[in-house]
Amino acid sequence: MDHDHDHNHAHGHHGHAGHGGHAAPATWRMAAQATLHCLTGCAIGEVLGMVIGTAAGLHNGATVALSIALAFVFGYALTMRGVLRAGVPLRQALKVALAADTLSIAVMEIIDNTVMVTIPGAMDAGLADLLFWGALAGSLALAFVITTPVNRWMIGRGKGHAVVHAYH
Repeated sequence: MDHDHDHNHAHGHHGHAGHGGHAAPATWRMAAQATLHCLTGCAIGEVLGMVIGTAAGLHNGATVALSIALAFVFGYALTMRGVLRAGVPLRQALKVALAADTLSIAVMEIIDNTVMVTIPGAMDAGLADLLFWGALAGSLALAFVITTPVNRWMIGRGKGHAVVHAYH
């Protein structure tokens, strides 16, 4: 057997990331699915951080920092859950999540937090205020739209969520 076949077989690759150094073709559907997966964990952390910060009366900078930290935690955790389920050890699962999600989450966080701080009054609105929830929902939708091409580009190069597909 050739070395590439042994390497791919030993690591559970099923052709999602490509063979012989060639990345699989990245479709918009694949990119949208990867972005939606990433957005799920990111949004959980982002919303939780915004709610906690707003409810606790934290300064806008502290609220944004908390939202970003929680978005990364939940984003990585969601990816790690699937990778760990595939029998990958914790340390390796963390490496996979970092490789798969860091750029995607970073782009989403830049977009959604920029939207939140630039919409007048959004960060100062209360939890019962439609402005708060509308700005937050709009910021996450815009983050999805802008991050999808980034994920398509990464998947086309065998990076990002292409790394995770090897463990499905």
